[in-house]
Amino acid sequence: MPCALPRHKWLIAFAAALSLSACGSDGEREVAPPSDASLAAVHETDAANRTALAYAVDGLFDAQAVGETRALLVLYDGDPVAERYGPGFTAQTPQHGWSLSKTVTGLMIGMMVADGSLALDAPAPVERWQRPGDPRGAITLRHLLQMRSGLRHTEVADPAYASDTARMLYRDGRGDMAHYALTQPLDHDAGTQFAYSTSETQILSDIAVRTLTPSEDPAARQAAMQGWLQSRLFEPLGLTSMRGEYDADGTLIGGAMFHASARDWARIGELIRKGGTANDVRIVPRGWIAFMGGKNPADGAYGAHLWRNRPREDGRSEVVFGGLGPQDAVAALGHRGQYILVIPSRRLTVVRLGYSTAEQQAALNDRMLSLAELFPAQ
Repeated sequence: MPCALPRHKWLIAFAAALSLSACGSDGEREVAPPSDASLAAVHETDAANRTALAYAVDGLFDAQAVGETRALLVLYDGDPVAERYGPGFTAQTPQHGWSLSKTVTGLMIGMMVADGSLALDAPAPVERWQRPGDPRGAITLRHLLQMRSGLRHTEVADPAYASDTARMLYRDGRGDMAHYALTQPLDHDAGTQFAYSTSETQILSDIAVRTLTPSEDPAARQAAMQGWLQSRLFEPLGLTSMRGEYDADGTLIGGAMFHASARDWARIGELIRKGGTANDVRIVPRGWIAFMGGKNPADGAYGAHLWRNRPREDGRSEVVFGGLGPQDAVAALGHRGQYILVIPSRRLTVVRLGYSTAEQQAALNDRMLSLAELFPAQ
């Protein structure tokens, strides 16, 4: 697909108009400068025009267009070049990531595969699926990670409380979420169709904790999972604010319930941008990061618990930038506009946390692209 014209030209036009008005040109209409809040949020950098970047930050704090932005953090080559927070939020405030959590779970599963504890293409280690004649026995970890297990699931419904996601998280499935997910029948043969599913990530969370402990005691299960996360992921990355929630059965709610500050969410993004390393230490295999952002045979816009910047087929709603702009852009995306955008070719990691309606999502995506295109490709 040919690239669209750069979306940031309106920002450069603002900067140019400012420059002209500063020269006192007769008849030149003055353009309002960026807000003091955004100018203060932007650090001196040679990577992008500072005024244009401040306008881009203002654009992402435009409540009418994109909703409530509670945190915006832009890292260039690992260093912050813009950081701004909404009222009541700070750099230390843990914020709900919703489905950003899925990417954390995907990284966790990759580490267990690298350890040899799990196998990507073997039948998923779910005892109830291994009974003779059960077609779910064909489901693999790869299928679950790429959201193509074939299990019956409705992610979004009208009314909202009727969806499987709501039922699992908040209604009849909430006590043992994995049981709710694992007992669903197949709607399609495993591996044949993509269907975004929080339930599939919950199955992965259950598999992960059963890999760590055979105990059925909820406290023991939670302690085993939390200890692993702390020693293998949180401490090596310096994730001081990140916390996961657990259900009553002691299973990590890995598809929706991680909380962290914007800076800690950015550390997850930087881990992806740098191919699985942090502070020159390998945390996740490089090949696993490539797999997470790689092609999914059932949906080109989704990898394996990570979204890709690709156009979608069959009339599905576009995600990330729908194939416009940097082709290597990948993103963790969460309900109501949570965003970890990673663009290795531009050395960028961008975190946006807040609340956007479905109608504001397109404007949010456009303004994220505008910001990204201020930084030249390397």
